[in-house]
Amino acid sequence: MDDQAWYLRTSKLALAVAIIRSKPADKSSREYTEHLAKVVSEQESTWRSKVEALETEVLQLRQKLLLSRMCSGLLETGDPSSQFQAQEPSSSENTLNLLEDSGCDLSNEQRSEPSEMSQNFVESCTPTPPLPLPIVRRHCATLENPLSSHMQFLQHLLELKNLTESGSLKTDLSHFENDFSTVSHSVCQLLDGLITFYRKPKFPFSSFWTEAVDTLAGLISDCKLSNHILKKCSKKLEEFEKTLLQVILRSNHINRFQVQHHVSQSLVTLGSCSLLRKSIISQLLSEVNSFTDILGTINQVQASYVTHYENIFSLFWVLEQLLQKETQEGNTSGIGPEDQEIQKFLQKHDETIFQLSDAFPLFTFYLWRLGILLNSVETVENNSPP
Repeated sequence: MDDQAWYLRTSKLALAVAIIRSKPADKSSREYTEHLAKVVSEQESTWRSKVEALETEVLQLRQKLLLSRMCSGLLETGDPSSQFQAQEPSSSENTLNLLEDSGCDLSNEQRSEPSEMSQNFVESCTPTPPLPLPIVRRHCATLENPLSSHMQFLQHLLELKNLTESGSLKTDLSHFENDFSTVSHSVCQLLDGLITFYRKPKFPFSSFWTEAVDTLAGLISDCKLSNHILKKCSKKLEEFEKTLLQVILRSNHINRFQVQHHVSQSLVTLGSCSLLRKSIISQLLSEVNSFTDILGTINQVQASYVTHYENIFSLFWVLEQLLQKETQEGNTSGIGPEDQEIQKFLQKHDETIFQLSDAFPLFTFYLWRLGILLNSVETVENNSPP
């Protein structure tokens, strides 16, 4: 017996003796041991909750510090308000949308003009004592929506990056990249909340969740931020994509089409980012290929497949939207015949349509449309300059 095993065995024996000696007279050794285990478990749960609360507080402080430092660098380049006023109205409206409180409607009395909102936001970051910070706890950052602080931070970060990379406010933010781990941690927190919500979505949907997906897509579309986010959050992103996909396929309640429309739009929003589009298209085609194989073994839709058959058309819609965008952008995500699911789909395309067209005409019609779009993407790739 080695020393480690001996010490472990001796410690267990000593613990057992201590429990026996200290147990109350009205309890057996087993009952007293179970009582002690319950007390320790409750204490551990309390400690874990305190640790999580402290970690959240630390992350929020890091968020405020990063935004304040970025604001300081921005203000050193000149008068930011003039840049805001020079923007087109549409840009001002976009700025307002980003800076509004997530998932909350403002009354007419509370709503500010876009230019005023933009100017006030940057001025609020001025690093003169006392230091105002860009993240403000507003009325929607409640226990019902604890993710709102993370989303506000990420939205403000995107807006500041847009400002520093445009017009006379161009500023090099490369020296902040060591602090971008804060961004990755915030995105992970947001993804955890999105995954939890979409596993059991509640209808009607708050606009918060739509804004959250928009913000996520915007962050990953940023070439500098995406590197940090994908290194830390790639598995969570993949899990979120699969969660959205399964919500569409497994929905079977009477109002599922409204839910599916919202979730499908979320997938399209994620797919608007070229870095995510390829993986999303591959996952969608995998489901289509699998269900096509099932239909090939039956003559009509059986009762057990009715819901799945109806739900698959939502996937067709998402695929069409993403493939059209891919064609318009010149195959920026690198979709090609080397992808296993695309290869499988195209190889059996004509044969499948011929085999299933009589029994499932609507299904094969959509297969035909997808085939045209996939061939269009390949044509764009072949015609693109080397």
